Amino acid sequence: MSGHGFHVHGPHDHELEHAAQGHHDEHGHHGDEESKRMTSQIALFTAIIATVGAIFGYMGGATQANSGIYKNNAAIKKTEASNQWNYFQAKSTKQSLAELARDLAPEDKKASYQSKVDRYEKEKNEIKTAAEKMEAEAKAWDDQSDAQMHQHHRWEQATTVLQVAIALAAIALLTKKNWLKQGMYAMGALGAVVGVLAALHV
Repeated sequence: MSGHGFHVHGPHDHELEHAAQGHHDEHGHHGDEESKRMTSQIALFTAIIATVGAIFGYMGGATQANSGIYKNNAAIKKTEASNQWNYFQAKSTKQSLAELARDLAPEDKKASYQSKVDRYEKEKNEIKTAAEKMEAEAKAWDDQSDAQMHQHHRWEQATTVLQVAIALAAIALLTKKNWLKQGMYAMGALGAVVGVLAALHV
């Protein structure tokens, strides 16, 4: 009968098939649970990193804006300082002319010209002090602008690294590759570290 394609199953055959089927179902169920767990982990990670990345992006934009404002303030102070130095030069010219007039004037006129020389000298010193103060303020604004721009670059670096982490998360979600998930975590941690450096102005 077996030659016509029939096969008689014994009781032990049924038991083996049932055991094999049960093992397959158990393995498949375990795989599904692992896949769901991985999906949940990646989804949670992506949500957190996206939120942190948004904050980093905002900070990057804010520091860039601050840098521009500070650079503009520096330019204003430099212009004011330049105007003061021009004023200083004008006073110096007047003082020189007054000194020349004093030297050429008769004795009874010398005192009058000397008082002008003294007044111009006093005014020059005041103008010089104001100009130097404005130059110092301009340098301070420049330094703050440079510091903000450096911090801006740090925020940009941190944001970029987190974007790479999110890209790895998407690939890991599609491929279910554990090494991609680990890479995702590593890039996320690196992005967080760079963000901390940015916050500390390092």
